[in-house]
Amino acid sequence: MRSLLLRFGAPFVAALLPYSIGAAAASAPVPTPAPAAIVQTYANIAHAAYEDSLAGVKALRAAVTAFLAHADPQTLGAARAAWKAARIPYSQTEGFRFGNAIVDEWEPKVNSWPLDEGLIDYVAPPYGATSDENPLYTLNVIAHGRIRVGAKQIDASRIDKRLLRQLQGAEGVAANVATGYHAIEFLLWGQDLHGTGKGAGERPYTDYDAARCTHGNCARRAAYLTAATDLLVDDLAEMTADWAPGGRARAAVFAKGDGGLAAILTGLGSLSYGELAGERMKLGLILHDPEEEQDCFSDNTHNSHYYDEVGMIALWRGHYLRADGRVVSGASLRDYALARNAVAAMRLDTAMAAALARVRAIKDTADSGRMAYDQMIGPNNPAGNKLVQDAIDALVAQTHAIEGVVAALHLNVRLQASDKFENAGAR
Repeated sequence: MRSLLLRFGAPFVAALLPYSIGAAAASAPVPTPAPAAIVQTYANIAHAAYEDSLAGVKALRAAVTAFLAHADPQTLGAARAAWKAARIPYSQTEGFRFGNAIVDEWEPKVNSWPLDEGLIDYVAPPYGATSDENPLYTLNVIAHGRIRVGAKQIDASRIDKRLLRQLQGAEGVAANVATGYHAIEFLLWGQDLHGTGKGAGERPYTDYDAARCTHGNCARRAAYLTAATDLLVDDLAEMTADWAPGGRARAAVFAKGDGGLAAILTGLGSLSYGELAGERMKLGLILHDPEEEQDCFSDNTHNSHYYDEVGMIALWRGHYLRADGRVVSGASLRDYALARNAVAAMRLDTAMAAALARVRAIKDTADSGRMAYDQMIGPNNPAGNKLVQDAIDALVAQTHAIEGVVAALHLNVRLQASDKFENAGAR
């Protein structure tokens, strides 16, 4: 964007909306919290949200272990359900990106997408045999004990965490995603071969059953799934520690002084506009391409989008509802903005309520079974396209309201753009 000057359930959301929009006007003047207190709340929410994410991936690891010990439709279903549950707290952490270099440098290990799944395992037509951009497009490390990456021969006879780290981003290609949520998602669901039709990935449980092995290399596939899940636990443990008292990320944001407020708004505005509205939503809608949906193997994209917004609201309001029902709250950027410029703060309240309602409409439609997200962005689907476009428009309006808060607080903030989004004239 050119020089640009928030797991809540339905009862909480219903309570939130009227308060956000109207109650502030009738309340007593809001005391101005100190920026250091706001950053303290922000860091406390980060620690809690990453800790919840870590608990989620530990539960995923337990479900994967049970599945690999006894592969059948039930244990595969439980592992898939654990993966979806683990995405809920993680999606709420995405507002910490963009404004925190430590998070930005770490994030590709856990959430890179889209991925060229042929790097990892077998693929089916119309995947394609080659890619001009990626020489490892069909490497299929699961099927090969010795591989070549550039000029280097690599012993891949043992699939372990070290090997996966070597493959992540290999040859400088971002689509070489060997680790993280989406690599695990592909290993649990397989490709979604339905395009913009009904249905998600349908990998059979027998891909992991040594006695009735389908598609070959079942033991190596199990080793890959184990290593990828263990790595995800390691990575979430690292980021949880980084936001704990004395952690690197907490120290870095406190070192910014009042610039910590700019870091919060950078994360909110960049996720709202360039990342979520642009790269994750507008691009897929323009192309009508299911490969551009974030959780494309599992058809879980509607949840990831929704909880991104929930997380943004949590950071603005300084109020995070943990997975176990506990609340982390304190001095908030919203309180600070209300004291400085109530009009700008209430405008953002209203915009966030509208954005939440629009992404909730996508989630409710997908959860009902009427239409999955990849169907919504498909061609010749005006009703589905409108659901997505309405959410994009609301996220853009939310970003304008964030800009208004930035200007009112006289902060120096530059938000991440999406070239494809800009070129499409969406703003």
